[in-house]
Amino acid sequence: MSKVITARDVEELIRSGGSLSSIPNDAIITPSARDTIRELENKAASTGGPVAASAPAAKPAAPGRPLNSKSPKAELEAFFDSAYAQDLKEQICQMGQRLWTRAYVDGNGGNMAIRVGEDIAICTPTLVSKGSLKPEDMCLVDFEGNQLLGTRKRTSEILMHLQMMKRQPKAVATCHCHPPYATAFAVAGIAPPTCMLPEYEVFCAVGVAPYRTPGSPEMGKLVADLTDQYNTILMANHGVVTWSHNNLEEAYWRMEIIEAYCRTIVVAGQLGKPINTFTGPQMKELLNIKQSLGFVDPRYGMKECELCDSGDWRPGVSCAVPAPQAATGPGADPEAEKLVQAITDQILAQGR
Repeated sequence: MSKVITARDVEELIRSGGSLSSIPNDAIITPSARDTIRELENKAASTGGPVAASAPAAKPAAPGRPLNSKSPKAELEAFFDSAYAQDLKEQICQMGQRLWTRAYVDGNGGNMAIRVGEDIAICTPTLVSKGSLKPEDMCLVDFEGNQLLGTRKRTSEILMHLQMMKRQPKAVATCHCHPPYATAFAVAGIAPPTCMLPEYEVFCAVGVAPYRTPGSPEMGKLVADLTDQYNTILMANHGVVTWSHNNLEEAYWRMEIIEAYCRTIVVAGQLGKPINTFTGPQMKELLNIKQSLGFVDPRYGMKECELCDSGDWRPGVSCAVPAPQAATGPGADPEAEKLVQAITDQILAQGR
């Protein structure tokens, strides 16, 4: 199988003194890796020097000692006021601003959380617009929803985020909001059809959770139960929630991707033409990229012919084998057909 090259692979290759020419010709290069290669080549062309990766900006270091809800209050307070926690709070504010700017939230809707310890998380407060969040608004909670630190009250929907993190140990960040087109699918109670756009197929795996009262334990459980196979979950008659095993920005990206996808297919459906979809082999190639990035998807291991059967694909679907068709057209032999029919008639007559 061809090797999948990600942006991280390219950066590591250059950082270690390697050359882009060493990338195999048959390698599958992800879109982000192509962008990274293009940026490096353009930079080298402008400076006249060799291709080199720029050193990333230093991030505040995480605390050396893992924290949990039972850690001494003084340690929790020191962590909550640390440069590391401040950076995470600022990330939440930045993502909140992007959600609000894109009209993915209204009023004080939407909420986010970042896992910062064994059973603790930083989350958004309640009754604050995501477009006006400040770092000092953030809250520290344990995985039972108890608020440990923060001057504002934590979001009323925190239990859903925490249940997702408890059920899915890989989840380090969660994002919930109400993007209109994706929420329209949630109101209809259906997942968008698949096999149309590569970004959606690689970054999102979409499930649908039935409606329960927002903020209730029942709602959290129904969503959390889907996180083993899906990283983007439509909440019926409510909105969308995503999770990432990397960072909050990636969880936010999934919101942009699913909203753009839902909008695109709604518009495409109004053009009066059949919508083109990927073939089985094309879809298989995208899933290989997706799996190499560590994203969940229930279609791993399925046959190619099962991957794009319908918008309601589910694991366990069997590939249908078309029934043999009667010979017609130029390839058919009328005399041979008459002979077969005559023999058949004789056999039937003898059996009477």
